[in-house]
Amino acid sequence: MYLTDTIAAISTALGEGAIGIVRLSGPESLNIASEMFRGKNLLEVNSHTIHYGHIIDRQDNIIDEVMVTVLKAPKTYTREDVIEINCHGGVMAVQRILEECLLLGARMAEPGEFTKRAFLNGRIDLSQAEALMDLIQAKTSRAMDASINQLQGSLSVKIRELRQEMLNTLAQVEVTIDYPEYDDVEEISTNELVLTAKNVKSKIEDILQMAQNGRLFRDGIKTAIVGRPNVGKSSLLNRLTGFDKAIVTDIAGTTRDTIEEYINIQGVPLHLVDTAGIRETNELVERIGVTKSRELIDKSDLIILVLNQTESLTEIDIELLELTQGKKRIILFNKEDLVAKIVPHDISNYAEENEVILTSMLTENGIRQLEEKIVNLFYAGNLQSTDVNYLLNSRHTNLLRQAIKLLDEVIVASYDQVPVDLIQIDYTRAWEILGEIIGDSFQDELLDKLFSQFCLGK
Repeated sequence: MYLTDTIAAISTALGEGAIGIVRLSGPESLNIASEMFRGKNLLEVNSHTIHYGHIIDRQDNIIDEVMVTVLKAPKTYTREDVIEINCHGGVMAVQRILEECLLLGARMAEPGEFTKRAFLNGRIDLSQAEALMDLIQAKTSRAMDASINQLQGSLSVKIRELRQEMLNTLAQVEVTIDYPEYDDVEEISTNELVLTAKNVKSKIEDILQMAQNGRLFRDGIKTAIVGRPNVGKSSLLNRLTGFDKAIVTDIAGTTRDTIEEYINIQGVPLHLVDTAGIRETNELVERIGVTKSRELIDKSDLIILVLNQTESLTEIDIELLELTQGKKRIILFNKEDLVAKIVPHDISNYAEENEVILTSMLTENGIRQLEEKIVNLFYAGNLQSTDVNYLLNSRHTNLLRQAIKLLDEVIVASYDQVPVDLIQIDYTRAWEILGEIIGDSFQDELLDKLFSQFCLGK
């Protein structure tokens, strides 16, 4: 695909810094840069070289001292001519250079348009473009490594293999239908479609299962800290984050809404949510917070249930123990530095002994044990980002599930002795849906929505 216009944008964050970068991409990039650059003739230099000089305005006034990188198509990020102007950091320098680019014929790039052009020009597929967004947003080194795996094509390769397997079968079926030599040709064709459908469905299910770990790497383990008021939930959040994120007082009901924070434990991202203390209350705002806390229990990957061991078990404590049974959870007996009124054995009807950790938010005892248990609970202590082959977002997951549903319909239709040419319709549609994951087929509206989530200079 050949795009005739040239785009420009600031590729570094606005604000004071050592350098700022203005990027151009498109057929007129070299001409625009050469008009405002004073130094070597950029039209004559080799590709992938960098040159010292000055950027001037149309009145020959120097805007800034710069280094200009010349990258000629097709070996560039967008597979177009690309110019990167490295100037001094700061708002005014990059803004004035960008303005000159626009005055000389470039247009302002839309969010994510450089990456969109990389996709449209065939440098990356759609799943790799989405992996790039995951890489930018990675919150830990493991999440970053997992994103790089997908950026290098791990999901793309697998999807292409599945589509090729389906296409090979589809081609064989077409031949047997068009040139029948035996009376049982329809039965043979149906059997071939069903056999491939079952095989591809099984492999898709494996992808979905394996991608669960990838989701945790990317989004973080959603961890709800729950318990009655004043048991130490907010203090726990502050200890894990390392700063006073939540207000801590002796007044029950201080936390009235959820407080969220991302932390990194041994390379494992946690999306921590400190919830409102669960109790019966007539205060409207607090009651809403308590309702949200109860709802969050069902939506979380991990529950940290905090109990105050200096007080006897209450009906609320027992309710929370029952609500969280069967879920991944860790139970903290907090304030272990004080005289205990309950011990782990007291909750033996609701929890296993290995779920319980004794902690003190005052002395920080048990915090390290808690961190180790979280890592072991999800990754057995040894899962690495290299074990995560696929990072699926909601779009990927939805398309894969649609494909499974269609393949199921192929299998069921074969049992109902539906004619092969009708079975083939669902089979072909499943093949097309897999293509949507990597962008072999797409709608413009999808691209606009996807790339609008990128930052402006990417």
